[in-house]
Amino acid sequence: MVEVQARQEAVSRSARLDAIFAALADPTRRAIIERLSRSEARVTDLAEPFPMSLNAVSKHIRVLEASGVVERRRKGRDHILSINTRSLDEADGWIEGMRRYWEARLDAMERLLGELEKGHEPGSEDRKHGSR
Repeated sequence: MVEVQARQEAVSRSARLDAIFAALADPTRRAIIERLSRSEARVTDLAEPFPMSLNAVSKHIRVLEASGVVERRRKGRDHILSINTRSLDEADGWIEGMRRYWEARLDAMERLLGELEKGHEPGSEDRKHGSR
């Protein structure tokens, strides 16, 4: 039962990350997020600088909302958008984990290449008096 739940959580996390990265893949959506990083904004204010219709910008906003990166609230007749930092923190956590993994792998490769350059057999300093 615990294994099934853990598997479901992993699938759910993977699906959330897929949606976040897909939303961030588009330059218009990244520009919207950059704008929202300064302060929350009304949909019409967000759409203003883009050379496209309000309907087209709204589609981009819906993708951001579906991914959980952007949240919407109503204030009277206005729709106010803001960034959901929890979603971006989740993506950042995944990226940081991958960074740590690859830095460790690349550091190990660098050490190995350094040993080979010096003419040492890899790992030879662990051996004593020619024993193998």
